[in-house]
Amino acid sequence: MKRQATAVWTGTVKEGSGHLTTASKVLDKTQYSFKSRFEDGIGTNPEELLAAAHAGCFTMKTSADLTEAGYVPESLETTSVVLFEDGKIARSELTLTAKIPGISEEEFQKIAANAKETCPVSVAFSFEKTLMATLVS
Repeated sequence: MKRQATAVWTGTVKEGSGHLTTASKVLDKTQYSFKSRFEDGIGTNPEELLAAAHAGCFTMKTSADLTEAGYVPESLETTSVVLFEDGKIARSELTLTAKIPGISEEEFQKIAANAKETCPVSVAFSFEKTLMATLVS
């Protein structure tokens, strides 16, 4: 399986701008710029896209691991906050809120922690990954 995205940029890093397009067209000439990355400009940025990828991948892996363990998740909601500090991506902070009938807190935490370490996006990231997982009834 291969996935593709294209970035186009014109101009200098601060005054220029660009756009991103994915093969699926989910992103279709979606703008990004210095302002959207480092200030409050309109558009996306690489860190936001990494956060979306990490939240999505982790949530799917958690669902797969729960299913394999015999649980049917009613809902899984994950937020990823990717921190850009001192010129580098430093960390992805995952926050999971889950509703899973019949699971113990201990089993839930074990499965969530394993998913954090083993989802393909986590494996690809060399920076720190944290997880706060909450089981709700």
